[in-house]
Amino acid sequence: MPIYEYVCPKCKTRFEDIRSTSKADEEALCPECKTPSARGVSGFACRGTGSCGSGGGSCSSGSCSSCSGCH
Repeated sequence: MPIYEYVCPKCKTRFEDIRSTSKADEEALCPECKTPSARGVSGFACRGTGSCGSGGGSCSSGSCSSCSGCH
């Protein structure tokens, strides 16, 4: 089963959950504060796009112009 990353809207905790793809978009409970949390965009999903974006992922080269604080 795939591992999905979630971000808590209340305490900003990032956590992972292993679940089937059919349940990937369902909210997961934050392990810290038990708030329902939406799925985030993992760094792995961002690699190879050439841009880090605002999610804090990694660019493939480490030198893209949008990476103000990536590396």
